[in-house]
Amino acid sequence: MALDRKTAPNDLNAFWMPFTANRQFKKAPRMFVGAKDMHYTTADGRQVLDGTAGLWCCNAGHCRPKIVEAIQKQAAELDYAPAFQMGHPIAFELANRVIDIAPKGIEHVFYTNSGSESVETALKIAIAYHRARGEGARTRLIGRERGYHGVNFGGISVGGIVGNRKMFGTLLAGVDHLPHTHLPQQNAFTKGQPEHGANLADELERIVALHGAETIAAVIVEPMAGSTGVLLPPKGYLEKLRAITRKHGILLIFDEVITGFGRLGSAFAAEHFDVLPDMMTTAKGLTNGVIPMGAVLTTAEVHDAFMQGPEHMIELFHGYTYSGNPIACAAGIATLDTYKEEGLFERAHELEGYWQEAIHSLRGLPHVIDIRNMGLIGAVELESIPGEPTKRAFQAFLDAYDKGILIRTTGDIIAMSPPLIISKSEIDTLIGKLGDVLKNLK
Repeated sequence: MALDRKTAPNDLNAFWMPFTANRQFKKAPRMFVGAKDMHYTTADGRQVLDGTAGLWCCNAGHCRPKIVEAIQKQAAELDYAPAFQMGHPIAFELANRVIDIAPKGIEHVFYTNSGSESVETALKIAIAYHRARGEGARTRLIGRERGYHGVNFGGISVGGIVGNRKMFGTLLAGVDHLPHTHLPQQNAFTKGQPEHGANLADELERIVALHGAETIAAVIVEPMAGSTGVLLPPKGYLEKLRAITRKHGILLIFDEVITGFGRLGSAFAAEHFDVLPDMMTTAKGLTNGVIPMGAVLTTAEVHDAFMQGPEHMIELFHGYTYSGNPIACAAGIATLDTYKEEGLFERAHELEGYWQEAIHSLRGLPHVIDIRNMGLIGAVELESIPGEPTKRAFQAFLDAYDKGILIRTTGDIIAMSPPLIISKSEIDTLIGKLGDVLKNLK
């Protein structure tokens, strides 16, 4: 009988897996071979409820017909076109569609291939923007502790997750960090935005005083920090950051790679919190995770600063071979159509209350020390095993997989962000099975 490579690869050694305990995985592989709507199919034929939208990206669920059809059609019509000095119509159409749902004031789109590339692009644009305006001394970048901005050198430099930084040398120079917003003693088991911590934004004034505003190009934060374990912005915090950056002529970048495209019940977190940044980084939900694609969204002010000098000259020496890839653009348009036709952003908003009560029902279970939620995102923080950080949550991840649900862990925090098509009964299943896992966790 011939080996079915789809379900049983003949050798696991060659693939060095990302963000994975490779040796553990290859002793007991967990293989997905199919997906549809809310579920994955495993190699042994089980159905696993997707509690994480893949990696925060499959907001419309899996293998959605309109997206699949658009990719197939585009691949047969125009597979690739260069984006340097050439164009193709659907790249412009998708950009217009994105701007249509972006907050008022955001007017331009620069395509990338991932969230990490979107961050690198935004940081480069920020530095170049100030130079174009005659303020070339503004090169410093300010991130935040526990921030996640992808895995390239700029992103891990402004990022603040120790495990992502410590192996890779001194990183970029001229970077400083705001404190994170996680205050468990004051905000534990908060439903939605916490009350305490807006004052943490004032730390930016200290950083400005230390370095001088005239040296700082941009501040980059996730409106809601996702990959570090769902850290929510305290009430008034983002508004303060916006006021301080505007006061000192510093660009504000929102990393919306996770929060963009409906995750909080609106198209973008900037809209949800009613705070307009100068740039927004996106990816993931832009194409429903089906094709790698990202985009940096900017205000006209940022864009127009580059539109100077002779018209035949390149304004920004930056871009990627796959910027605005035709198949990715087709997937993006079909994804936006799916969001709109099925009212998925509105659906996320409508389900938020039900999701909130469901996840907070886990309070009081063994080892649970905090629960946080916003939109269709939630986190359950577990007490760490002394001397063995991450082990308890990782065991919960393995037990959950065995019970037929997919969760994500970071440190000893369980994070969930299901596709926006999830039903109330599927929320009950997800949270109910997670509750069973926690009840039996050592």
